[in-house]
Amino acid sequence: MTSAVSPFPARIELSGEGLVLRDWTEADVSAMPDLFEDPEVAYWTPIVSPFDRQAAAARVETARRLRAEGRTILLAITVDGGAPLGEVMLRRLPDGAELGYAVGPAHRGQGLAARAVRIMAAYAFEQLGLERVVLELEAENAASVAVATKTGFTLLDVPLIEGEEKGRPFALQTWGLSRSPETS
Repeated sequence: MTSAVSPFPARIELSGEGLVLRDWTEADVSAMPDLFEDPEVAYWTPIVSPFDRQAAAARVETARRLRAEGRTILLAITVDGGAPLGEVMLRRLPDGAELGYAVGPAHRGQGLAARAVRIMAAYAFEQLGLERVVLELEAENAASVAVATKTGFTLLDVPLIEGEEKGRPFALQTWGLSRSPETS
């Protein structure tokens, strides 16, 4: 028996902390390889590699399909709704949501990931009514561990998530953030 999942809005634009998180569009396809065809993105994320224009067009379509299925939201990270600088993700879980992100190499070191995670967590709590969001990170990914700590996530005492992606084994720690009483 499957439970019905409430749909996500057809269009989402979130703003705050000097960012605008918006839907991917066909106009972004030419910029996406500069963001995602990067050794760090290839190593630490499940985003396909190599990442070319064809992969970009497929990602835009995948973002639409996953949203329509009510499973995942993929949004471009921008400062003004214009050029994409990276991506932030919210994926529904049975007991909350997982957040994820990738920032293009030319845009790192500006706090984009931390700000995008805070905006997406607020959306999960305030608009979706979720009680908890998680980040699943490799302990060796110092940049992502820094984002987790900057954004108030704490390492949860749960088993590692182990698997293999792109021919290499991984072990993910789960970091959690719960809804604060004032957002209830």
